[in-house]
Amino acid sequence: MPAEQPSPPRRPPLEGILVADFSRVLAGPFAAMVLGDLGAEVVKVERPGGDDTRSWGPPWGVDGTSTYYQAVNRNKRSVVLDLAEPGDRDLAAALIERADVLIENFRPGTLERFGIGEEWARAANPRLVSCSLTGFGSGAGAALPGYDLLIQAVGGLMSVTGQPDGPPTKVGVALVDVIAGLFATVAILAALGERERSGLGQRAEVSLLGALLAALVNQASGFIGAGVVPGRMGNRHPSIVPYESFAAADGEFVVAVGNDRQFVALCRELGYDSIAQDPRFAGNAERVAHREELTGLLAPLFAAHPRAELAGRLNAAGVPCGPVNDISEAFAMAASLGLAPIVELAEGARQVASPISLTATPVGYRRLPPALGADDGAVRAWLRGEAPPAEAG
Repeated sequence: MPAEQPSPPRRPPLEGILVADFSRVLAGPFAAMVLGDLGAEVVKVERPGGDDTRSWGPPWGVDGTSTYYQAVNRNKRSVVLDLAEPGDRDLAAALIERADVLIENFRPGTLERFGIGEEWARAANPRLVSCSLTGFGSGAGAALPGYDLLIQAVGGLMSVTGQPDGPPTKVGVALVDVIAGLFATVAILAALGERERSGLGQRAEVSLLGALLAALVNQASGFIGAGVVPGRMGNRHPSIVPYESFAAADGEFVVAVGNDRQFVALCRELGYDSIAQDPRFAGNAERVAHREELTGLLAPLFAAHPRAELAGRLNAAGVPCGPVNDISEAFAMAASLGLAPIVELAEGARQVASPISLTATPVGYRRLPPALGADDGAVRAWLRGEAPPAEAG
């Protein structure tokens, strides 16, 4: 019987897709990088001086560049184009005409002022999928600048973040930008899928404010559906108890009990079965109503044990729990679980690995985040028609 021949390797999912990334800072570049990880060819168009995040440091990477910039710009080429210069504007237009995807986060109307806005692009390239990331949409809020901290403030996220007796607090990372970038990626992939049927592209728009409101999920639903305006609860959950942090013998520890079975197992492992049998704590609604009494009983039980012991016993019993790790500990934990959270790139560079795992067409790490204008010569020659696309690579 002949040996089974191995299947030929499949092409990356987005191989052959050209992305013109006119965006800067975080949300747009993040979306473009995800597409690049999936095999798309991404050309990052930068103004003279470069993406703002190139100067956002410290910390600086081993090559002296901003680690902030490095976080969202791998698998791209960089070309510097000054849209105020007619020659560079023509090259930008040539790129848009050839692109499958255009990502930009200019204030609404900026590209129109340069003569390469949506109406022109749609006529020049009917198959183009364009994605505009804005702070507050393209209507009445079009002129408002959209920065993550600002959106966290006006979008309500800070009002539910922090301790009840403390000031509103931002999340420790630019989470709104990341969420908006993910929504933008989903919109682009959906539009590319629809293009396979119709042959035509379309425009997508994602606002940071809209993305945040959608990401407020249960907090937003509680307001819309029940008129409840939530406030800050620290690490507590408005609808589940116990679902918060406690002080263990050697640091902070979290339990996330989501159902009655887990609650019974928690009490059993802590050696206090009678808590689970108390009518005040019989179900989640009762536990929420008697939150203070319950946490007052549980707190000393957690305080008597180190975090490692609690994690081992409770996880074995099926109770979701774990220590409050710092970033170093979080990466170490992920590595210990076989998640391979760090990818080694060329020239000794290291980055956070993509969390996407595809069995047949895995993500790829082909290029380091480019230096400013690193691909100017090749990309400009290609856009002028002086070199074939392969030589632009």
